[in-house]
Parts: sequence; C-alpha cells; structure tokens
Amino acid sequence: METNATVIRQELETYIDPIKREYLPRFFKTGKGQYGEGDRFLGVVVPNTRLVARKHREVPFGVVAELLRSEWHECRLCALLILVERFKKSDEPMRKELYEFYLSQTARVNNWDLVDLSAPAIVGEYLLDKPREELYRLAASPLLWEQRIAVVSTITLIRNRDFIDILRLSELLLHHPHDLMQKAIGWMLREMGKRDPDLLVQFLEKWSKQMPRTMLRYSIEKFSPEERAYFMKR
Repeated sequence: METNATVIRQELETYIDPIKREYLPRFFKTGKGQYGEGDRFLGVVVPNTRLVARKHREVPFGVVAELLRSEWHECRLCALLILVERFKKSDEPMRKELYEFYLSQTARVNNWDLVDLSAPAIVGEYLLDKPREELYRLAASPLLWEQRIAVVSTITLIRNRDFIDILRLSELLLHHPHDLMQKAIGWMLREMGKRDPDLLVQFLEKWSKQMPRTMLRYSIEKFSPEERAYFMKR
C-alpha cells in the first residue's frame, strides 16, 4: 500500500487511548479564547506517535505537508517528528532542505508541544554553525508560535555553551505578555544557568526587577531557597 497521509493517520488511530482523548483537549487549552482554541486530539501519546514517525520518516514532503494541514494534533506532531527523524540521518544539503521546509510550515506548528518537540532538533541544530538572523525574524513575528520557536530553538545552542542568542532574545522579549513565552524564556535562562550560574545571576541582577514573575520563577527554579527569595523580593 502506498504510504500517504491517510495511511499514517489510520496507523495513529490504532494507538488511540479514549482517556487521553478526553484529557488532552483540556490540557492543551482548546476552549474558546484559549491558546489552542479549536485543536482536536485523537488521543495518542507522544511515544506512540514517535513510533509511527520513525516508520515513515522517508515519506515525501507532500505527505508531510498534508499531515501538517490535518485538524488532528497528533497528525501534525507526527509530521514534525518525521522531519526530526529525517534530519538526524541527513547530510548537510538535505538538512538545509528540511530546515527551509520547516520554516515554510510554521503556521501549522501551532501549539507549544509541537514547537518544543521539533524546533530544537531542526532549527537549533541547523543554526549551530551558522548566522542566527532567522531567530530574530521569528522573534519579531506577530505569531506566538514563531516567537516560541525562536526562543526554544536556543536550547540546542545553550547545550553547546553558546549563550549569546538567548541573552539577546530574553532582553528583546522581556516584557512579553503571554505566559507561554514567559515560561519558555525562563526555561531557557534556567538551562543557561545550569552551565554558567554566574552569567544567569548577572542577567538577573540587571533585569529581574522588570521581568514578569512567571519568567523569573522559571529562571531561578534551580537556585537555593535563599537565592530565590532574594530575586523574588526584588
């Protein structure tokens, strides 16, 4: 049988968990006015979605694009995990093609888990040894999810002890009103602090009085109780 988006969706449906199908729409805030408004869930957990993605990682871009257009969250996630799996096995020309395809599809990378499970492994990995202008274009986007792609992609850079971009992006987005961005920035700052505690302290001494409390709480999560109290009181 030819592998197409319908075949992949049907394979995902064999892993449906009715309890997850009821729970996931609430967890991902799909109600009216919420960030995931209108998203629909089959009820498939991420490990099983990965199994399907690995099996079909060589499908054409057209099939991936069709999956990304799906109303079903797990179909979109599967498409992104297909790209991640293929990226791991690809040479530099194909990585460039995958990276550019991913950036052409960001309107469909439209929930925080879709971003977090794909952006570091594609955008972050691709930009490790390249200029970073694309991060700042994404950060300046009116789309919340493109902004999150910019920030969360830096975890790959941070793991390679490259902290310049998360510091710059954190300053640019310091007053972001959405808690999903405040959490993402705080998370990345915390990851930076695991590798360079003094640099995080320097950043917080300069900016903690202006940071939203959610961002600050996430960034100081690994500090001692005394350090956390000091920065929260500021």
